Parts: sequence; structure tokens; C-alpha cells
Amino acid sequence: MNILVVRLGALGDIVHAMPAVAAIRRAHPGARIDWLVEAKHRAIVDLVTAIDRTIALERPSVDAWVAVTRQLRATAYDIAIDFQGLLKSAVLARASGAARVVGFSIWHLREKTARPFYSASAPAEGAHVIRNNLHLLRVLGIEDEEITFPIVDIVSPALDELRTRVNSRPFALINPGAAWPNKRWPADRFGELATFLREASGLVPVVLWGPGEELLADAVIAASGNAAVAAPATRVPDLVGLSRAAALVVSGDTGPLHIATAVGTPTVSIFGPTNPDRNGPWSEGDVSVSRFDRCVCHYDRKCHAPRWCLEDVSVAEVCAAVQQRLAGRAHG
Repeated sequence: MNILVVRLGALGDIVHAMPAVAAIRRAHPGARIDWLVEAKHRAIVDLVTAIDRTIALERPSVDAWVAVTRQLRATAYDIAIDFQGLLKSAVLARASGAARVVGFSIWHLREKTARPFYSASAPAEGAHVIRNNLHLLRVLGIEDEEITFPIVDIVSPALDELRTRVNSRPFALINPGAAWPNKRWPADRFGELATFLREASGLVPVVLWGPGEELLADAVIAASGNAAVAAPATRVPDLVGLSRAAALVVSGDTGPLHIATAVGTPTVSIFGPTNPDRNGPWSEGDVSVSRFDRCVCHYDRKCHAPRWCLEDVSVAEVCAAVQQRLAGRAHG
């Protein structure tokens, strides 16, 4: 059997699709499973041990679409599963030439124009997107509630460099960045949190940063009175390696948070416009500080309210969440 998984992005959403892909592998251990993803997110899919091949959509252009369609059609797929629910992902799933194309029902699609491209659909019945993805597999006769993340073990030069910098002391990762501006808790508060982590918990606070976030990391470190240190430059595999080695990760709703939870690292997360019950960490021990119930800009990339909801999240509240999570780890 040949199976095509379609989840083009983004980083956290790809992580949330991994348990469903693992379930497909358990149900069909001899199947060929390929994953179609946008090239900019390929690095995380390349780490998934449950698949046979990563197929990348190189660019959002007609030429790239034609090229990837030819590549897909070279394999006679029995099933294509669209976990994304967008028009473009549905069109690509159908263009693969798969005998069956499966996606979410029209009432649970992000773009309802995707529905005509499916030959079968299922409702998104779970509270969390991970459960939604697992339940989509029921169309294929797969009943599996197990949540596992088949991510390969990483050898990370960035982790080796960081351990040298911190003299192999235990460390916590702080991730202040996010693609959505209204998901970013203020840098000065992350800095105060970093000071607390070092003084009260004995952890070296390490600030993650991505392309274009150097100044943000510098602001957090400055606000900490240099209690925090900057992480080395990281690629996605390095994020996996650093997260596995960290004692704790503190982040907003963004890819590094979901990677950390996937590899089993304790997390404290800060949520505003998105719902932690739907998109947040799924481990019972993890702690989310949320303002979703007060936010009036749900799933909007920019805040339009008179007062930004994350302004109401105090340093003391996040520090208390850190203490709760670390205590849970100590007694777990």
C-alpha cells in the first residue's frame, strides 16, 4: 500500500500530525508512507522515522506545483490524507492521483472550498488537534488513540557548544519569539523570568532565537541583567537536540514549544489568541498560562482590542507556573 500524507506547514502543526502518521505506520507496517511538505518546513519532516520519503513543494509557483505533481504521480498512491484542510493542500492531494483522497468534513475545514477534492471525509471530533488528526484515520478503519512522536535521535553541534558555554550545568530554554506579534510576551518580562530561573531554580536560562530575532534575544538578556545567555544559532534538528537536553522550556504558542513537548521536555506556555486546549501541550503535567478566555482576537495574527490580553500576564504568574511544573517533574 502506498500512502501520501499532506501537511504542508507550519512547524507546530506538522508536530501535531506526527501521532497520526505513527498510527498509520502501526496499522500498516509494510506500507510506503510519503509526506508532502513545503520546502521551508522540510527539516522537521526529515526527522520523522515513521515515513519513507519527504517530498518538498519547493516554491509557491506554477512551475513548482507542476514539478511536485509529476513527482507525486510517479508513485501510484492508494490513499492521500490531507491533515491541513486548505484549498492548496486538498488540490495537491487530489493532484497526486491517489485512488482515495481523505480530509476533514466541510464543517471542520479551514477553507471549505477544499471539500470537493476529497472522496471521503470525517469530522474533527477531538478537543485537541492531535485527536482530530487521529480521528480522521477512522475513515481508513484505523482506531488508535496512542500519542507518540517518531522523531529520530539527534546529534547536535549546537547542543555541544551550549554545554561548553554553560559548563554542563542544567539549563532552561526561553523562547520569546513567535510569527504572530500578539503571541509574543514582552521581552522585559521574559528577562525577569530568566533572573528567577537562575536565582530560584538553579537553571541557566538560555534564550532561543531564530532568523531576525537577534535583537529580541538581546533584549531578553539585557532585561535579565545578563542572567540569561543566548543559545547558539540553531537549525530545526538542533531545536530537537536542545529541547531533549533542557530541564524546562518556556514559550508562547509556536513551533519550539511543540517540539519540546513532543520530545517529553517539561514546558510552561503562555497563550493569548489561541486556545491551549486545542493547540497547546498535551502532557497533563505541563502548565499553560492562558488569556484565551479574555481575548477578543481569537486566531487573529494581530491584536485589535483596546488592551492586549498578554499584557495582563504577570511575571509572578509565569514564575508560579514554572515552580508548579518543576515540582511536578520532581514528584512525577
